Amino acid sequence: MCRWAAYSGADVFLEDIISIPAHSLIAQSQKAAECKTATNGDGFGIAWYGQRPEPGLYRDVYPAWSDCNLRALVRQVKSGLFLAHVRASTGSATSRNNCHPFTAGRWSFMHNGQVGGFEKFRRHADMCIPDELYEHRKGATDSEVLFLLALQQGLDADPKTALERAVARMEALSRARGATPHMRLSVAMSDGERLYAARYSSDSVAPSVYYRWSSSMGGWAVVSEPLEQTGEAWNELKPGAFLTLTGDGAEIEPFQPFLE
Repeated sequence: MCRWAAYSGADVFLEDIISIPAHSLIAQSQKAAECKTATNGDGFGIAWYGQRPEPGLYRDVYPAWSDCNLRALVRQVKSGLFLAHVRASTGSATSRNNCHPFTAGRWSFMHNGQVGGFEKFRRHADMCIPDELYEHRKGATDSEVLFLLALQQGLDADPKTALERAVARMEALSRARGATPHMRLSVAMSDGERLYAARYSSDSVAPSVYYRWSSSMGGWAVVSEPLEQTGEAWNELKPGAFLTLTGDGAEIEPFQPFLE
């Protein structure tokens, strides 16, 4: 299982989330506390928004804790909206194209979890991606397919419904051709204006998600694991919930994947 963290609010240095906190994302890449594997060393990535509509993207296959370029980058770059991810592969190769976040146009997307038995139906999943989006299929992960299916289902118009439909389609493929657990998911994604997160599972084990407002940074953080235990309290996002974070606050809605 992977670990991820995202932020939306006033401009901060990326290191304020990724490397400085006691249980920062880099710390979690070596010693995560709330997942099966404590080590998440199969690559990392950052998508951040600045002066252009589309995000910048930096990904590599090195463990996050050992990459000096990552620490130098996050120390210098400021952003008011960014996503960061450290990867523990569930089967696909360790390659830059398989590292999260994934981007297409103004959207960025990252995922922790699994679609059960994906390798048994990867070709069928790829065939669900429409021609106009297939150019964005760079890697071999279930997460990238999920992202592209959400774009197909109307991510621009209705992010929650689009993600629900995409998750339902992948879960249906897993039930027909894959293996249990059919779907375990925590997702963070952004269009450059809002930050969204979701937590869901087809069984009783949903990957952890927490969020809080930080008065010191002036923004929202949403994470796989709390970055520290001091300051404002962390709120747990319950399984089956969809979170929207904006300057106006946090909105939580039911997340109920369905097939039309």
